[in-house]
Amino acid sequence: MDVIPYELEAEDQPPSLHPPYGSTVKRSPSRPLVRIPQTLTEVTGPRAVWERLMGPAMLDMTRQHAGEAIGQRIIVSGRVLDEDGRPVPHTVVEVWQANAAGRYIHARDQWDAPLDPNFTGVGRVVTDAEGRYRFVSVKPGAYPWGNHKNAWRPEHIHFSLFGPAFATRLVTQMYFQGDPLIPLDPIAGAVPPEAVERMVGRFDLATTEEAFALSYIFDIVLRGRAATPFETQP
Repeated sequence: MDVIPYELEAEDQPPSLHPPYGSTVKRSPSRPLVRIPQTLTEVTGPRAVWERLMGPAMLDMTRQHAGEAIGQRIIVSGRVLDEDGRPVPHTVVEVWQANAAGRYIHARDQWDAPLDPNFTGVGRVVTDAEGRYRFVSVKPGAYPWGNHKNAWRPEHIHFSLFGPAFATRLVTQMYFQGDPLIPLDPIAGAVPPEAVERMVGRFDLATTEEAFALSYIFDIVLRGRAATPFETQP
């Protein structure tokens, strides 16, 4: 199989090595990268039957257990789009996040914040014919992460997208409009300011549900000049 030199990272995408984000120093490649062309079976897959393979949609993350999750309810919705603004249907959108106190249900998360027995922090949907998705959740809390002195991650939700096959996975994060921790975050700081704005969910009063939940709009653009910054490249 021919080996093709890996292309340089796009200027508005996060680099593999960003020293202010400490773990990239340990995990970024130390040798020149190569790209191994993907085969047909890696880039094609079960587009129209994701729902059957993935199981029922997990739309409401506040009601997955015996009781309701604790915290400010939010609605997060948007569209998955290509570089020309066209919708991308049949895309699996998975999310995971900390609870309202800023803690994950994970063995390695042991900081002094309460767990919520009624909140797992995981959701999954498939975009409709117009590329739309929608989740109900609680607003995640900020949390300390030890990258540097008094380091706190902004409130955020992780997004994972699968296109026509598992090999097409893309990962990004959504921040919340107005969070003062965003400019201090080395992860957000790995991309230019104008690109960071593409990772910020916009508060939207029109889709906020009265006496129920605040609403945030977060469109995800897969390619082009307006592409959302991803942790993994297309």
